[in-house]
Amino acid sequence: MRILQRILHPIVGLALASSLLACSTSSMAPAPLVKQELKVIIFPGGFNWPIWVGQEQGLFAQQGLEVKTVNTPNSTFQLTGLIKGDFDIAMTALDNIIAYREGQGAPGADGSDLVAVMGADNGFLRLTSTGDVKSVAELKGRQLSVDSLTTGYAFVLLEIMARNGMQINRDYTTVSAGGVLQRFNDLVQKKHAATMLIAPFDVMAKAQGANVLVDASQALGNYQGLVAGVRRQWAAQNPRAVTAYIKAYQQSLQWLYDPANKPAALALFMKNVPNSSLQSAETSYAILLDASHGFDKTARINLEGAKTVVALREKYGQPAKKLQAVDAYYDGRYFEAAR
Repeated sequence: MRILQRILHPIVGLALASSLLACSTSSMAPAPLVKQELKVIIFPGGFNWPIWVGQEQGLFAQQGLEVKTVNTPNSTFQLTGLIKGDFDIAMTALDNIIAYREGQGAPGADGSDLVAVMGADNGFLRLTSTGDVKSVAELKGRQLSVDSLTTGYAFVLLEIMARNGMQINRDYTTVSAGGVLQRFNDLVQKKHAATMLIAPFDVMAKAQGANVLVDASQALGNYQGLVAGVRRQWAAQNPRAVTAYIKAYQQSLQWLYDPANKPAALALFMKNVPNSSLQSAETSYAILLDASHGFDKTARINLEGAKTVVALREKYGQPAKKLQAVDAYYDGRYFEAAR
């Protein structure tokens, strides 16, 4: 019996020590990361491809986020909702951030706390017309649609028309018709002669007989389109979430640009874009993932493009005023932290 005790004693002791060590290690292990929900308000369209990838591939989840998107009917709903705190992040035009910061947005909306934290694209803006219009000159005397005449994409339209010798309310008129989805629907129904569409809506419009008259990036040069906009106070209180969102978005872009993922990317596009086909998905892939003019692979703000946005707002924004330097509207700390 004593011999058996001498044999078992070290074994029992070793087992007990191992058990204690396991308990100690377990108590020292970090608690599982609780996913933080982010409400992101977007305009519907294929330019949300990186967000779809982040959701589908679990890239947001890997960063501890649960991203829920809400479609906006127009920029006013989007920016006023962001200001009120109904949403955490808005994927919106940089010009919208500037407009509401400078008191040129919706009346009574105080956007002084808004700032961009990440870039996305150059806007992918194309002046697109009904099939009977073959040139910008043929838009004389016609009605064109915009989201609102206070928005930057409308300013791009005004600038393109001005460079073709035409002035608003003298040579053509405009009507507010809502966000890009609404304007696309109105255009294919020929309610208006032309509008600024964002890829891939121009591709879809062409498939229904429309004409693309001008590529804004070729006409104007550098232009900063979509950015991730936030309230500065909220971002300061949630720095990890902002940085995690940027990092996951960047990873989504890397996934999209990998040729091996193209079949899955096309399937994801068709899943999220109503009435799209493989052909339209292929065309959109070629445009949105173009090496030179597609999504910025790092989601960096194009500062030269941002200067163009500021210049157009100074020219067309109301009330007219001198704007601040570009870096006043962009906080790069979160982007740098995500690198």
